[in-house]
Amino acid sequence: MLELQNALYIVPTPIGNMDDITFRACDVLKKADVICAEDTRHSLPLLESIGVKSPKLISFHDHNETEKADKITAIIEEGNSVALISDAGTPMVSDPGYHLVAACVNKGIMVYPLPGACAAITALCSSGMPSDRFSFEGFLPVKEKALHDKLRSLLEEERTMIFYEAPRRIFDTAKALGAVFGDRKVMVARELTKTFETKYYTTCNHLAEELEKDPNVQKGEMVIVLAPYRKKENDNAIPSDAKKLIDILSGELPPKKVCSLVAQMYDLRKNDLYDYLLNQSKTE
Repeated sequence: MLELQNALYIVPTPIGNMDDITFRACDVLKKADVICAEDTRHSLPLLESIGVKSPKLISFHDHNETEKADKITAIIEEGNSVALISDAGTPMVSDPGYHLVAACVNKGIMVYPLPGACAAITALCSSGMPSDRFSFEGFLPVKEKALHDKLRSLLEEERTMIFYEAPRRIFDTAKALGAVFGDRKVMVARELTKTFETKYYTTCNHLAEELEKDPNVQKGEMVIVLAPYRKKENDNAIPSDAKKLIDILSGELPPKKVCSLVAQMYDLRKNDLYDYLLNQSKTE
């Protein structure tokens, strides 16, 4: 029999298929003195379906998380167990919870995370992309300039990248991915674990075109998995003119400034130029 402690329990809930909730998650939710839910109306049917009767629910979402953190830690310190759930998936993965967990840690309250459903990991596993190293980038910016700036900042990210996206934003994001990443491989997963689960395997420059073929594409939350940057054989090729300019400027300016200026002029990677400069200094 599981005996809950005076602690915070992080409880993942299904991202679609209700059968994906774990035995342990059900047990914790049945025994917890208080359940913090992102949307109490959304969570109540799930709780009722697993036999949680008349749960003591506290609303806990992005807009009240900071102010509720002190109240919830006080509840735990009074001798109660508290379970934290989000609308779907694992709390704190683009969902509320960070401030509460930080408050618990700062006050010496134990935090017990349960393993369970997570859309980012579920999508990654079926993407066909390298999974030994990956970065979770959450939701992308809404405004066009901020969106393009963010994507450009990830051009040379050497890990597989995972994004969340809302249906109403997917076409704008698809076009931006095409403009920035060109023929880079990408996979979009829609309605994961649900009846109409769909995946689109293509390249960034064909993503918008591929999505437009599906009349149901703007139904359901989406996960985007983007292939990592892979250095091409000619990426390190530095033009002779650029090398000459580096040699000239290196006597007048700091190395990082030299590399930054030459990289802008010749559209080269600063790191490659810096490596060249370091090798030159070693041979002199």
